[in-house]
Amino acid sequence: MEVLILAMKDYTNKHQGDNSLDNGPPIGRFYKVEERHLLLDCAGTGSPAVVFLPAAGLVGLDYLNIHNQISQRTTSVIYDRAGTGWSDQVKLPRSALEVADELRSLLHTAGVPAPYLFVGHSLGGIYACRYAQQFPDEVAGMLLLEPPHEDFLTNTPKLKKRYLFPQGFAILRTLLTYKRTFRGLFEHMFMKWPDSIREPLIEFHLRTLSKTIIERKNLNSELYDEVHKGGELRDIPLIVYTAMGIDPFMTPLTSKSFLRETTDPFNNIKNTIYTKLANSVPRGEHRILKNAGHTTIHTDSPDEVVEAIWDLLDLSRTDEEINS
Repeated sequence: MEVLILAMKDYTNKHQGDNSLDNGPPIGRFYKVEERHLLLDCAGTGSPAVVFLPAAGLVGLDYLNIHNQISQRTTSVIYDRAGTGWSDQVKLPRSALEVADELRSLLHTAGVPAPYLFVGHSLGGIYACRYAQQFPDEVAGMLLLEPPHEDFLTNTPKLKKRYLFPQGFAILRTLLTYKRTFRGLFEHMFMKWPDSIREPLIEFHLRTLSKTIIERKNLNSELYDEVHKGGELRDIPLIVYTAMGIDPFMTPLTSKSFLRETTDPFNNIKNTIYTKLANSVPRGEHRILKNAGHTTIHTDSPDEVVEAIWDLLDLSRTDEEINS
C-alpha cells in the first residue's frame, strides 16, 4: 500500500502544471476563514439549508448531482474542508471538533444561517455528528451515508493469511495500471456531470489520489473516542443509509476471493451497527440500498438519497412550525 501511495504522489508531482487544475475550481467561490481560503458553493433559497460533508478523498463537486436537485427546493451547500479539494492545505489528520468549528465559521462567513440539515458521507458523517454534539440548536436533521462507527474497530472481518498473496497481487496490478483504472472509475461516477465540470474534476482526483489514503488515516481510535465522549445526539430527524453493493473503488485494491468471502458477513455487520445508530435517537430510521457502493452511494442511488433529504426536510420544517 505504501508503494501505491508513493506512485500516486509521483503522478501528482508530474502533473503540477496541468492547465485544467491551475484554472481553479469549475464552480463555487473562496471564503477566508481563519487565514485559510475555503471553497464553497451555495445555490437555492430556503431553510433549513442542506450542507454536504464529503467522504474522505471526495470533494464538494462530487455531490453536484444531488446539490442541483436540492437547490430547487431549499438552500444547498457543497464545500471543501481545509486540506481537501481546492481549499487551502493543512496537515492531516485533524480532530472532528476542529473540522466542525471550521465549517461553522465558513457557513457564517458565507451568510448561510442555521439551522442546517447535514448530509454526511463516510468520514463526513463523523464530522456531522460532532457538529451536532457541539452545536445542537443549529442542526435540524441528518442524513448519514455509511458513516464510520467505533464498533467497526472490533467487528470488521480480518484478512486471513490465505488472502495475503492475492491481495498483494491486486495491489501490484493497481500499481501498474492505477491511472487508467481510476480514470475509468471516475468517468463512470461523473458521467452525468456537465462537460465543463467533469474533466477538471476527474483530473483533480487523479492528481490528488494519495490524499484519499492520507485523509482516511483520520479513521482511528482517537477520532472515535472524541465523538464517543461528545455525548448523545439530541432528538432530531435522522436517516442512516447502508450500501449493500461492492464499492467499485475497492475492487482495484482487493482480491476477488477476499471480496467474495467477506461481502455478506461485512454487510451483516454494517446492518447491525447502522440499525443501532439509527435507533440511538427517537426519530432515527435505517434504510438499505442493495445495489449501491460505499464511495459511490450518492451516484449509484441518487433518487433514494434525494428522497431521504426531502423526508428529513419535511420533518424538520414540521418541527420548526411546532416550535414557532
